[in-house]
Amino acid sequence: MTQENLTRRRFAAGAAGLAGLALAGCTTSAPSRRAAAVPVRPADPRPSPTVVAAYGPMPNEQFPLPAIDISKVPERYWRQQVPYPTAERPGTIIVDIDDFYLYLVQEGGMAMRYGVGLGRAGFEWSGRGTVAYKRKWPKWTPPDEMIERQPELEKWSVRNGGMPPGLQNPLGARALYIFQDGVDTLYRIHGSPEYWTIGKAVSSGCVRMLQQDVIDLYERVPPPAPIIVT
Repeated sequence: MTQENLTRRRFAAGAAGLAGLALAGCTTSAPSRRAAAVPVRPADPRPSPTVVAAYGPMPNEQFPLPAIDISKVPERYWRQQVPYPTAERPGTIIVDIDDFYLYLVQEGGMAMRYGVGLGRAGFEWSGRGTVAYKRKWPKWTPPDEMIERQPELEKWSVRNGGMPPGLQNPLGARALYIFQDGVDTLYRIHGSPEYWTIGKAVSSGCVRMLQQDVIDLYERVPPPAPIIVT
């Protein structure tokens, strides 16, 4: 992939990262017609003890995190190591915006795959960048263009010192900051307590992850790390 600027596609605006704001609904396609369909008993939806442990409570965090009811997140978005042949070097982050996956490239043709939520129409982007730095329990400072749309966010502006870290902070437990050509793109990979948004396009441009997943990714990624969003 050639170098290109991170771009925003034009669609309807909105933001759902801050607690209390309405989330965009997801669309569904009409079911196909099948003749005399016989009911099939679904597979056991209960996650394994290993998966439950991976998404269990984290009481030793600066702001203790509750467990995630992972049965309410589609299984395909649970963290797992998968085969992933690619010419990109290990340590590269690849975000697949079509399938709502984030891959961390590993040795031996493998990758750690995470489910993500993505920026909804109007805030989607693609290209190459770099994770310039990362932060635990970061402050959140909405950009001025967001404040213009939602004046009530002025109290969290850069001028007012931003929103303190905590369980209600839109950036969650960890944030990885994406730059391109040395310039802050204002896009982040970050945690979110809103587990129901994984696999959907509802946030205002950032790549959001389950809190336990972004902590796992944070520990695996030393900046500067290349990132590709495609």
